[in-house]
Amino acid sequence: MGQPYDLPLEQLRAYRPEQTRRDDFAAFWDESKRILAETPINAELKPLDYPVDGVTLYELSFAGFGGARIRGYYAVPNTAGPHPALVMYHGYNWSHDGQIHDVVNWALHGYATYGMLVRGQQLSEDNSIAPHGNTTGWMTKGILSKETYYYRGVYMDAIRALDVVAAREEVDSARIGVIGGSQGGALTLAAAALSDIPHIAVADYPYLSDFRRAIDITPTGPYLEINEYFRRNTAPEVEEKAMETLSYFDLINHVPAITCPVLISIGLIDDITPPSTVFAAYNHLQTEVKEIKVYRYFGHETMPAFHLEKLKYLWKHLKGKE
Repeated sequence: MGQPYDLPLEQLRAYRPEQTRRDDFAAFWDESKRILAETPINAELKPLDYPVDGVTLYELSFAGFGGARIRGYYAVPNTAGPHPALVMYHGYNWSHDGQIHDVVNWALHGYATYGMLVRGQQLSEDNSIAPHGNTTGWMTKGILSKETYYYRGVYMDAIRALDVVAAREEVDSARIGVIGGSQGGALTLAAAALSDIPHIAVADYPYLSDFRRAIDITPTGPYLEINEYFRRNTAPEVEEKAMETLSYFDLINHVPAITCPVLISIGLIDDITPPSTVFAAYNHLQTEVKEIKVYRYFGHETMPAFHLEKLKYLWKHLKGKE
């Protein structure tokens, strides 16, 4: 894709669609957190072998939403703590070997780092159900009810991961950041909205934003699972109910609650998380410190220049260095 297919950049910077937040939005998430709190954390830590000097690696698991066993890799610098920490979330069905090497690499930068493995997509348990069926993947699992929708458990797992890391004695709980790309970027922003633990949030091309526009214009990727669900279930009331459910998970309705500094990236030829859907979330942010980095010639991929920006942002906000 050689040219931007979405809105021109000047329009993207002003694009701020109306929120779809329902009257019981806050009450629903308060109730979800109350239910989560009733489940004991039951964290387990197991040492792992890894050929690196200066870092100790573990598997760290805990009981997530509904008691599902959520796993992840946890790497700690072998220096005196307490350390600043990162909780990292991975992309949609995209976590080769659980991103174990990325977790270790961040620890080598001086951060105690936990990479949460999203339920069902890697080694973590998914005990949620799909009462009305779903298409291939997770985007439509339980979609006709906010109580059963797949991402309810995922969002709650994401904030529990923060609780687990914040409770570690080697971690400075006042210096915890959340990071991730695509689905991981969405979880980064959702966690920063639903928990007061994150001190900073850095999201690469965040997913799960501005659902209506996403399913209307996205040419490829997981959003199309929703379109396929509507092709298989053509009754208008099915689509209406599904869109109601998605409103509880849409980042445009979550991000106004974020108070920590936020850094976001987007490439103008991203055909999986369209630039307008990312700007939709960014333009609804109300936190005092926010920034978006735009890369004209990049799509849904690693952007080396943004990695440097990310390093500097974390260095500043979690280590107090310029």
